[in-house]
Amino acid sequence: MPDIVLAAINAKWIHPSLALRLLKANLAGLESRCEILEFALRQGLAEKTAPILNARPKILGLSVSIWNHAATIELLRALAPLWGSARPAIVLGGPEASFLGEDAELFRYADYVIRGEGEFAFRDLCKGLLAAKTAPASNPAEGAVFIDASPVDIEAAAPGYRLYTAEDLGRKLCYVEASRGCPFGCEFCLSGASSEGAAGRRVRDFPLDQFLGEMDALIARGARSFKFLDRTFNLDMGRAIRILEFFLGRLEPGLYAHFEMVPSRFPPELRQILRRFPPGSLRLELGIQTLNPGVAALIGRSSDPERELEALEFLRRETGAIVHADLIAGLPGEDLRSFARGFDRLWQARPAEIQLGVLKLLPGTAMGRHAGPFGMRFNPNPPYEVLETAALPAADLDRLKNFARFWELIVNRGAFNAMVDSLFPPEEAVFAPFMELSDRLLARFGRNWGLDRRDIQAALSGETHTACL
Repeated sequence: MPDIVLAAINAKWIHPSLALRLLKANLAGLESRCEILEFALRQGLAEKTAPILNARPKILGLSVSIWNHAATIELLRALAPLWGSARPAIVLGGPEASFLGEDAELFRYADYVIRGEGEFAFRDLCKGLLAAKTAPASNPAEGAVFIDASPVDIEAAAPGYRLYTAEDLGRKLCYVEASRGCPFGCEFCLSGASSEGAAGRRVRDFPLDQFLGEMDALIARGARSFKFLDRTFNLDMGRAIRILEFFLGRLEPGLYAHFEMVPSRFPPELRQILRRFPPGSLRLELGIQTLNPGVAALIGRSSDPERELEALEFLRRETGAIVHADLIAGLPGEDLRSFARGFDRLWQARPAEIQLGVLKLLPGTAMGRHAGPFGMRFNPNPPYEVLETAALPAADLDRLKNFARFWELIVNRGAFNAMVDSLFPPEEAVFAPFMELSDRLLARFGRNWGLDRRDIQAALSGETHTACL
């Protein structure tokens, strides 16, 4: 039986947790006494509780994020009456645990909460608990003990890539990070949140030779789907190009790498190497978020719409990269007309996917300061989405959420490309006609989830026929 169990409820089965592997890899002499258990959101509750109970750990560490917050509470609530005398010390960490208020329901089930980067703090806590022979439960009247962890020295931290299993590498995404942190202060994003303000926002680079050696080992073991967690991969151009050259020299059918890049930072040397990647071997995520410069300035986001759109045009014309561009609806001061104008401009650049997200008031971010001045109301429960603003009433936001769902089903997934091209010519505005289409589809089906592809196809066929009359 393992003394330590590290567990997480992942969004999908194909998304293994790098965080758990980093925590285990840095347990030093305790690593052999630790087991990782991973679950998926759609798994039944009994499929999650049974493996944990059967392991009978002395310490249970859980990684909590926005997408598994509610599911983690459900898991802990279900486990509470089942522990008996074998209840472990429960340790929570991750983005949600790091920024939630101490009175959050989640913490009622915890003994310890690690705020911040946990590689070393979790190790030290486990050493102390196991040395005491027993793992004490906290006094419910006193509540959980909160541990503030400083940013780790990433040159001293052990990488966790060797803990990916053969199944992980062969059938799941392989999450990696060449750097950690973000220099920008976008107020909607946890990457821009820091208790130290702007001075605390810096990018720390993992030693490059060691990192590339780890990537080589992963490829040798069968890894083919690399997803970089770096928030600003193309910030340091020399490092970025060296990593790209590394993957370019090892490409084979089925291997691809996914990077998140700063959309306004595509100098000639970066463009030159991007042109060399075969179609489909490079996947890029560009966080446009808004094409309204005034809104961008309001939320502390560096914005240069013309450069960003030109970069997207370059990627479409001259590379084989699959490009995913993000927009956020509900930002302070942006109304439906402004958002529609930005969406149409982005549509003209034609990235492979336009991901329409709704603003979230993530714990720890500064976005809440705009609530009063801009009439913003947020859902207090995860995922903390904005419900209305003075510029965007609730009815408009509901329509945008429906728009986003049907856009994902019809356009982003690429299952109806011929119909999309017929209904929405590339040279014309798309926002208004697709909004009307999504309204009609919601009225027709009564929902925007659980739809059969053939039913959507039939509905679009009718729209195409009507458009041709």
